[in-house]
Amino acid sequence: MKIEERATVIAVPGEEVVLEGLYIRGADADAPGAVIAAPHPLYGGSMTSPVVGELAWACQRAGFATLRFEWRGVGASSGIASGEEADADADYAAALEHLAETVSGPLLAAGYSFGAAAAVRAAAREPRVRRLVLVSPPPALLDAKRLADFPGSALLLTGENDTFAPPGALRSLLAGAPRRALEVIPDADHFFLDGLASISRRVADWLGA
Repeated sequence: MKIEERATVIAVPGEEVVLEGLYIRGADADAPGAVIAAPHPLYGGSMTSPVVGELAWACQRAGFATLRFEWRGVGASSGIASGEEADADADYAAALEHLAETVSGPLLAAGYSFGAAAAVRAAAREPRVRRLVLVSPPPALLDAKRLADFPGSALLLTGENDTFAPPGALRSLLAGAPRRALEVIPDADHFFLDGLASISRRVADWLGA
């Protein structure tokens, strides 16, 4: 199937903020949907990140409709980039609502680094989210209780040499939690200059693609 990205505009309810997004339709009318969030907006985080692209490709391969978006103040998104949790939560919730109006299937919340932490908080507020895919989520930013209480399944991926999201710390965080999987990418660090292709391959396998 030919992949056709479509630019879209996402309104943030209650604010004079609109976000730039990229949408790829799902395999059919009943397809599930995935929202994928970028890293921290004050440190170059963008939906053009290769890691974000790999996540979108893996979800699309599994038949999902996908929506990537720029945080406020990044790219063509209006507003001021802040990196504040409240702003990130409002932006992610707007993207989920936008996608939920387009797809009829269940939703998946995904993100990379700062975006992964935002995905966990968003999933706690949206019952249609049934799966989480979190790449290099820094434990210091993760809401451990919300991750533990999430009723669906979750896949976490991190690099073997990631100092921001160390494998050992994530293993401890997931200890004893059901329906949780941790994949460690050999030789990779937080930025995946090595091991990038492993992300999409492992996510696609987990999604049953």
